Amino acid sequence: MVFYFTATGNCLYAARQLDKNTMSIPQVMRSRLRHFSDDAIGIVYPIFGHRPPELVRRFLREVTLDTPYLYIIPTYGARHANAVDIVSDICREAGKTPAYIHTLLMVDNYLPAFDMDEQRAMDKHVDEQLAGIKADIGAGKHYIEPVTDADREAHEQFLAYEKSLPSDTLNGLVYATDRCIGCGVCSRVCPGGCIHMAGGRAVFDYTNCQGCLACAHACTQRAIALRIPERNPNARYRNEHVTVQDIIYANNQLG
Repeated sequence: MVFYFTATGNCLYAARQLDKNTMSIPQVMRSRLRHFSDDAIGIVYPIFGHRPPELVRRFLREVTLDTPYLYIIPTYGARHANAVDIVSDICREAGKTPAYIHTLLMVDNYLPAFDMDEQRAMDKHVDEQLAGIKADIGAGKHYIEPVTDADREAHEQFLAYEKSLPSDTLNGLVYATDRCIGCGVCSRVCPGGCIHMAGGRAVFDYTNCQGCLACAHACTQRAIALRIPERNPNARYRNEHVTVQDIIYANNQLG
């Protein structure tokens, strides 16, 4: 089985290529299920600032994974930095020992830094990467991707950049504009359950926001805007092999 966290479908697509039995991390964390067992168990997630999303960190801390072969696939769009170090440390603190960790280059959907039209046009050889990873996993290969000093320095540079931002910059990053028609799609793709409809429009509670921008990417009216500049406000992204309904099924916290 393979567990995944997805905002725009990339990690769901990757998870489906690696195992027929896929489970959404947001839905697991919403449930009472905390123990899983299989011959091999995988975790696929996007790195945010080189780190797993907060829900993935909670999953690693709270869920028991009974398997002789735990593999982890962090996905990234520009640079992974020391993501392997970070998730290795989280696993160690949670009493988990991955047999295999391999990063996967995909589209970067972080709107302040990347133009989705440009990202969509790039061939990042995703299927070729996945084929190699799947072969490794099928062979039970033990491998932890090396992390270089340059990778670690890249993360230190990012941390310095984060500290330089006003304290509330990344909290409440998204909001609904007057274009909102109250359709509710944003509330159903949100893995943190942060959005509800009131007065015919989306209302945000940022307490459990994962910073994934699923809401902005899925909005049919381009009505979810960011409080900081975007590279291309007119471009949004969803993995071409994944539907909005797939993301709703993975993330919906309502009801």
